[in-house]
Amino acid sequence: MRLTTKSEYTILALVYLARQPQGTFVKIEEICRHFEIPKKYLELLFMTLRQNRYLQTRRGTNGGYRLMRPAKEITIAEIVRLMDGPLAPTESVSKYFFANTPLSKEPKMLAVCKEIRDFIAERLERLTLADLA
Repeated sequence: MRLTTKSEYTILALVYLARQPQGTFVKIEEICRHFEIPKKYLELLFMTLRQNRYLQTRRGTNGGYRLMRPAKEITIAEIVRLMDGPLAPTESVSKYFFANTPLSKEPKMLAVCKEIRDFIAERLERLTLADLA
């Protein structure tokens, strides 16, 4: 597993939202300024989050973005999977994105990759936005 800037910026933005008082809408410009994220890029990431029901939006002067669910119910694993795909080091051991790969022919290496997958998945499944906020 390797985090891309998609996941990194998404996690930063969601943690920022999780730190706000519940129900508070935050302007995207505020998040962009705080973390020096390009606005157009964050808008694309937020579109994905909105389509997958992680964010709620409101227009107007008091508008912006807020989490749709409590931060304690959103795991880092689900965010990384949404933005970057599998947590496994190879798709041949992925639970959600399985595909045969050349490593499928080497059982001992597959076993090591499964151990890596299980460790990463277990840790990120237990880590929530609330834990980071």
